[in-house]
Amino acid sequence: MDAHLRELRYFVAAAEESTVTAAAARLFVSQPALSKQLRALERRLGFDLFDRRPRGLTLTSQGSVLLPVAREVLAAWDRGYAEARAAAHPHQLVVGMQTAVGRDLQRPAVERFRATLPGWTVSLRLVGWDDPTAGLADGTSDVAFVWLPISTDFATRVLISEPRWVALPAQHPLADRAEIPFELLLDEPFVALPAAAGPLRDFWLAVDARPGPPVVAAEATAADEVLELVTAGVGIALLAEGNTGLYQRPGLVCRPVPDLPPAELAVAWRRIDNRDAVRAFLDSVQP
Repeated sequence: MDAHLRELRYFVAAAEESTVTAAAARLFVSQPALSKQLRALERRLGFDLFDRRPRGLTLTSQGSVLLPVAREVLAAWDRGYAEARAAAHPHQLVVGMQTAVGRDLQRPAVERFRATLPGWTVSLRLVGWDDPTAGLADGTSDVAFVWLPISTDFATRVLISEPRWVALPAQHPLADRAEIPFELLLDEPFVALPAAAGPLRDFWLAVDARPGPPVVAAEATAADEVLELVTAGVGIALLAEGNTGLYQRPGLVCRPVPDLPPAELAVAWRRIDNRDAVRAFLDSVQP
């Protein structure tokens, strides 16, 4: 019986997190979809991998036997894929981004990297919000600048912590305020990241600070699309303070929201990727 790599990733995440809720958040999938995939895998295997209890998941004896094997298979595949991809472009490092980085991070990092490895080139790749790993998950990026939270499958180093602000259309009734408490925004329609963004979508909707679910007026897969919808009056959106300068445009105003925890910009990489070029770039990134 053959198992797909995706199914093995689901199995490993569920085993390590011990709850479907935590595993689904880690994998950026919905809980029903994850439960369905795990059940389908068990049916094809012919035995249960988990005992499902009110407090979470525990491995069966069969699941305990398969878990280290699944980890080995995934680690071997990830190493092999990274090596095969590197062989196609032996001296190129791909850096993924979800938004414009700015903050004087990217340019000096690239310069230091090239000084360390002069035979290498750096390719910058803008990835939509529907992939919150900015290309790390599917291997199309070697390292990435990302906004947290991100799946624990990836290693991260926080570079900058910034207050969250809100972007409003210039004619909005709150636009004249110097700062806007989040309680005044609770009933406002928001422009959200796509559902595939998982916990990152929740962070930019400030779900943890709400007594109830947010009002979502629209979804967008890129920063420019978010701000176009805001400017058009479709909804409002939270953003990091540093991005208020990067994404200025007529008809848009940004104001601080003082009572929300800050946003964190990080550099991220695959934990198993120990290539010299990846290490050199990480060493080159300095806040």
